[in-house]
Amino acid sequence: MTAILYIVRHGNTFDKGDTVTRVGGRTDLPLSTSGQAQAQTLASHFASTTFATARSGPLKRTRQTANAVLAVQPNAPELLTDLFLREIDYGPDENRPEENVIARIGQAALEAWERDSIPPPGWRVDPAAIIGNWQELFSDLAEQPGSHLIVTSNGIARFALAAANAHRPDAKLPTGGYGIIDLSPEPTVIDWSLRPPVAP
Repeated sequence: MTAILYIVRHGNTFDKGDTVTRVGGRTDLPLSTSGQAQAQTLASHFASTTFATARSGPLKRTRQTANAVLAVQPNAPELLTDLFLREIDYGPDENRPEENVIARIGQAALEAWERDSIPPPGWRVDPAAIIGNWQELFSDLAEQPGSHLIVTSNGIARFALAAANAHRPDAKLPTGGYGIIDLSPEPTVIDWSLRPPVAP
């Protein structure tokens, strides 16, 4: 039996009409109304998946999303908190509207982040350390057959691809979306940037 890892991005923290800001590791927002609905959609989607382990970052939005998924699981595993899954620190752009972020760093720098995970100047992120943390986690979970759940933020999730020696143009996970990595014998990205269908 192989070890399959589901990496989930938390649900929305803003609703339609809200001023959307770049929320990082220093901004601990809960799920918005639409984010709670996304968490419930994820719960329904994974209801028939039995998770052997579950981890999330310490922020409210990741814990709320993970708890919603685990709430419908029979004999759900304990939700563990891993600090490296928190989220990156956007430095001077933390919690600022996106137009302000682009005005400071430029559109090209933002596109380099979205496409190649290259942090713009001023963002407090150590890609090598995050990739190393993912690789260590992959190694640990590969020895535990079954399905594993991780709920984190986009800034952290994207580096799981590099840890699995994969490059994809859709590195960004959508809110309420997920990716799948087969951990054995070597980490292999099965799919990425998936979103469960919303029930009619």
